[in-house]
Amino acid sequence: MKFAVIVFPGSNCDIDMYEAIGSVLTEEITYVRHTKTSLDDYDAILIPGGFSYGDYLRCGAIARFAPIMKEVIRKAKEGVPIFGTCNGFQILTEAGLLPGALQRNQDLHFICKPQRLVVENNQTAFTHLYDKGEEIVLPIAHAEGNYYCDEQTLETLEKNNQIVFRYAKGDNPNGSVNNIAGIINEAGNVLGMMPHPERAVEDLLGYSDGLRLFKAMVEAHQQKLQGAKVREG
Repeated sequence: MKFAVIVFPGSNCDIDMYEAIGSVLTEEITYVRHTKTSLDDYDAILIPGGFSYGDYLRCGAIARFAPIMKEVIRKAKEGVPIFGTCNGFQILTEAGLLPGALQRNQDLHFICKPQRLVVENNQTAFTHLYDKGEEIVLPIAHAEGNYYCDEQTLETLEKNNQIVFRYAKGDNPNGSVNNIAGIINEAGNVLGMMPHPERAVEDLLGYSDGLRLFKAMVEAHQQKLQGAKVREG
């Protein structure tokens, strides 16, 4: 499986993502600069955390207009798996690929700590290796991770089972509505979340719950290829 990790000016988690996929998962991964305009060679697109364009205006607001984002949007419409974490989640909402927005944490402080999460939806290409209701731990590191959407959007997210991760009960670090930590689009191929699974892929790092998310992407891709072969045969 060929992964692309998009690199914007100010990205600082692109290396984490690269090493998680290349060194731990041992899949092919390439850095793709924000100035590029094609992603045709890749099976999945990763948008890392960091401070794209220095977080000027709003987190992700400038990155949304980078040349590569037209291609990311096109690939999303084609059904290519796209995963964004932290600033990547913010960019996905700014680009309209996911609903809602990320605003300042309710206490107005930057938060960096291990965070308990609950898997709400394990029927996605990203989460099928988790159990529904399973509690996992992933690191968070953000100042604008407070997920917000209007009541109608929230109702739609709940109804369509688009809320993939929630912060554990009583442990909401940033004030996100309904404890939302990660959501998926209606088509099921674009996932955004504030926690960092790429920083939790080995016991050496203290946590390894994030590795299954990337393994799930690989297995889903393999199943898709096998299904295509069966149809052709």
